[in-house]
Amino acid sequence: MVRIRPTVREDHSLILDILKRTDYFTPDEVDIADELLNSYFDNSLESGYWTYTAESDGVAGYVCYGPTPLTEGTYDIYWIAVDPNQQGKKIGTELLQFAERDIAEHKGRLITVYTSSQEKYISTRSFYLKRGYHEGCRIKDYYRRGDDLVVYVKQISED
Repeated sequence: MVRIRPTVREDHSLILDILKRTDYFTPDEVDIADELLNSYFDNSLESGYWTYTAESDGVAGYVCYGPTPLTEGTYDIYWIAVDPNQQGKKIGTELLQFAERDIAEHKGRLITVYTSSQEKYISTRSFYLKRGYHEGCRIKDYYRRGDDLVVYVKQISED
């Protein structure tokens, strides 16, 4: 059974380890995740980075999301990562659904997720498509030549 709870400082190194072991994130991206976690620990929800941890036989994954600055009701999901040893157990889906419910409770209406067009992210893109997201836009060569930015979008409220 998966339990989702607010992330605590003791989770910090475990989350960074998960990010490194998934092989989806570059060292620079792991550094950014580290910064966002520290911001959350220092300022909680006021940081703009709402971070929750999934537990299932220890720390199994986490999600980081928050309101998009200068918008009304738009939220970004910055990170979802699941321990490679726990993938395939629907933990990512549970984290995403948790974030969607929480965003809806905060009067969110639109969720965006940014990812890469690289082949290794096919499963990531498929994950969002299967859960009701659609490709909102694509910016060619955004990250580097041959690596487009793909933005997935889900409308969760008409308000």
